[in-house]
Amino acid sequence: MTHTYSITGMTCNGCASSVQQKLSKVEGVTSVNVNLEKQEAEISMQQHINTPVLAAALAGTKYTLTDLAKANAMPSSIEEQPVTLNTYLPIFLIFGYITAITLLIQFLQGRFIPMQWMSHFMAGFFLVFSFFKLLDVPGFAMSYSGYDIIAKHWKAYGYIYPFIELALGISFLIPAYMLWSNAATLVVMSISIIGVLQSVLNKQKIQCACLGAVFNLPMSTVTIIEDAIMIIMSAGSLWLLLFKN
Repeated sequence: MTHTYSITGMTCNGCASSVQQKLSKVEGVTSVNVNLEKQEAEISMQQHINTPVLAAALAGTKYTLTDLAKANAMPSSIEEQPVTLNTYLPIFLIFGYITAITLLIQFLQGRFIPMQWMSHFMAGFFLVFSFFKLLDVPGFAMSYSGYDIIAKHWKAYGYIYPFIELALGISFLIPAYMLWSNAATLVVMSISIIGVLQSVLNKQKIQCACLGAVFNLPMSTVTIIEDAIMIIMSAGSLWLLLFKN
């Protein structure tokens, strides 16, 4: 796919060459054609790359990249899509299903065990969310590198992260690993929420990678709440494990 972007700040052929070099280094970009006269760059890519990821390649320079692809049939960036309650329907449905199933397990056994319910809930959360990420790992990694504080500097983390979630989901189903699972979740989700908070507070209109590249969900307070729930639950479970006696 090919998209056209506006590039401001170019004044000579050297500027155009510099912009072309920097954008060509972005993972997933196959070719870059810079037009100095039109102050534009035509970028071809293996799959959609979020505008902030491309703009980040020019960070620290006098050049600024903005999106010009609003006329395309397929939206080129998250800001082109109207945000409504239905936008977040996939997340609401997932949380609803996981909550209902885990509460049903508690009901069928005749009593509510908070520690067990939280373990089942977190297992379901990580297994489902890792599933969507694993459907398109490169796509997820590309989106994740646009805001995560680790993936920004170490792109391999975006490829590893879906498997971290998968491992956490499995470990929450094994009672012997409860302490390790909750401690790891607290660390992983605390790091994750930093990038989310930065993006939301800076009002960056970018794609949330929580459901991988399958759903084009905007980064928002919903993402903060999602991460915060897992942080609170893992912290609560750790407290019960360490101090219940």
